[in-house]
Amino acid sequence: MLLAEEEVSGTRLLIPAPSEIIWTAMFLLIFALVFMKFILPRLNAVLEERAQKIEGGLRKAEEVQEEADRLRADTEQELAAARQEAAAIREKARQDGARILEEAKARAEAENERILTAGQQQLLAERQTVLTQLRGEVGSLAIGLASKIVGESLRDDERSSRVTDRFLADLESSQLASR
Repeated sequence: MLLAEEEVSGTRLLIPAPSEIIWTAMFLLIFALVFMKFILPRLNAVLEERAQKIEGGLRKAEEVQEEADRLRADTEQELAAARQEAAAIREKARQDGARILEEAKARAEAENERILTAGQQQLLAERQTVLTQLRGEVGSLAIGLASKIVGESLRDDERSSRVTDRFLADLESSQLASR
């Protein structure tokens, strides 16, 4: 009968019956109590656990970032130290190279002087030898020539030595005078 009345009056259709409102309110109250007693604590626990995981992840990310920054700073310091060390090694190598070059030049000059001195001594010795040989040959030629000119033999050692010495002395003085 209520249905018939509701159909007749169009306004009753939108407002539920008071018994339905009471049963709906009781169901909502029971549902709210069950929801608050059992479901809401579990939901809050899951949300709290998720929030803790996120916060832990953020803390760990910050720690990792700090560690990365510290490692980057350490690496930059080590790199700067390595660059300074490399520059020092290059400078030392440059100095060592210059020192080695100077030592090599000094050794070469010393060797050059030694070779030059040895050559001069050898030339003097050879000159002396050649002069001695030449003196003997010139002396015997001079004696032979003087013997032919004088007409007597000058084979006497003392006399031939005097003639040779006098001839060579005259020859040297004539060469000195011409210079």
